[in-house]
Amino acid sequence: MAPATVTLREITKDTVRDVMRLQVTEHQKQFVAENSVSIAQAHFEPKAWFRAIYAGDDPVGFVMVYEDPGESEWFLWRLMVAAEHQGNGYGRAAMEQVVDRVRRQGAAHLLTSYVPGEGSPGGFYHRLGFEDTGEEDGGELVTRLAF
Repeated sequence: MAPATVTLREITKDTVRDVMRLQVTEHQKQFVAENSVSIAQAHFEPKAWFRAIYAGDDPVGFVMVYEDPGESEWFLWRLMVAAEHQGNGYGRAAMEQVVDRVRRQGAAHLLTSYVPGEGSPGGFYHRLGFEDTGEEDGGELVTRLAF
């Protein structure tokens, strides 16, 4: 069986409930906000770009970027893949699309931050090429991917 194609899709009134139902493991909840919170925040931040992550026709996650045209650094605000879909490469495939989008828009860097600790997404970001900056933001470690 071929792996499902990963796409980033707009969240609509018909899909929002399915995206809000997606959950990480109990242990991971300390590392990422609920999708409902992220979607609400996005609607009040004009520079937020957000999408549901789909594998085939199934929603499997959520991503949100703070886009700042004219600035060299943009920020990966949220990334989550639901617990039952982790380990299938969906997060990596989604991030490849996000990085491509950010690069095409002219940014020189994509920043993100993560809470350190066991089960933290830090290792995932490092495997994608992000490097820690040595900075902290609210107890989170800041990491940067240069293009």
